[in-house]
Amino acid sequence: MNALPHKVGAEAIAEKGWLAATKWLILRRASQIGILATFLVGPWLDLWIVKGNLNYSYTLGVLPLTDPYLLVQMLVAGQSPEQLAWIGVAIVVAFYLVVGGRGFCSWVCPVNLLTDAAHWLRTKIGIKGSAHLSRTTRYWMLGMTLVVAALSGTIAWEMLNPVSMLHRGLLYGIGFAWAVLLAVFLFDLFVMRHGFCGHLCPVGAFYSLIGRFSVMRVVLPARAACNDCMDCFAVCPEPQVIRPALRSIDGAAPIIMDANCTNCGRCIDVCSKDVFTFGARFTVPAPTSSPVSGSVQAAPK
Repeated sequence: MNALPHKVGAEAIAEKGWLAATKWLILRRASQIGILATFLVGPWLDLWIVKGNLNYSYTLGVLPLTDPYLLVQMLVAGQSPEQLAWIGVAIVVAFYLVVGGRGFCSWVCPVNLLTDAAHWLRTKIGIKGSAHLSRTTRYWMLGMTLVVAALSGTIAWEMLNPVSMLHRGLLYGIGFAWAVLLAVFLFDLFVMRHGFCGHLCPVGAFYSLIGRFSVMRVVLPARAACNDCMDCFAVCPEPQVIRPALRSIDGAAPIIMDANCTNCGRCIDVCSKDVFTFGARFTVPAPTSSPVSGSVQAAPK
């Protein structure tokens, strides 16, 4: 008789209960939907908590927040940001230096809801094949957006940025914005696992540069307890960041230092052995030896 297929997260749910095995996912969804809602209740219900969008916003009439990637594009395009924009950038950069640059992708960006839905459906219907594209492609995309901004004197990327287009689509209805978002969804569903966010998005690439210096990290205080279930690799949108810390590759400490970790917390959720938790880069857990089984495969691309 063939064994039943392994269900990702089933061991964690059995050991910890459903809520403990999904709490970071629930909190992320609440954060993403809640942030999006604060932008939409103004034009929809005339309740102006926040004015603007994720590029530039003004909260409660006192708090300016500016996307640092937008400001860099403005500078290379030869434009002069206003003083409030600089203040907003300073606040945003300081925040992500603490919580992790790619935390924007998993806790704030509304497009992540779309790409995660594509990944869920891809898994549900059993699509196995995936195109191969280097994850460094996103940095080439980032460079290209800045070159185009410099040559054109405009913030050209914002005409195609799915994050901005999602806001426009929700506010102004069906149009080109929805075509772009549908293309992102179909690309992640049929062409490449975590294709847009993990391989192409210049926004995530930019925030990973901030993430190199961020304080909050996923640490592995119980690294030796790993039972090789591979659930953490299955749920991680950037699975390549896990292996060095989990397997002590080249003597790596039990802490994920890769700038492309999104601090989404899913590895913490689905681990039945509580190998992972959130911590700080300055409080690295005492090293523990890797599991002796050594059966871990390479992380999915």
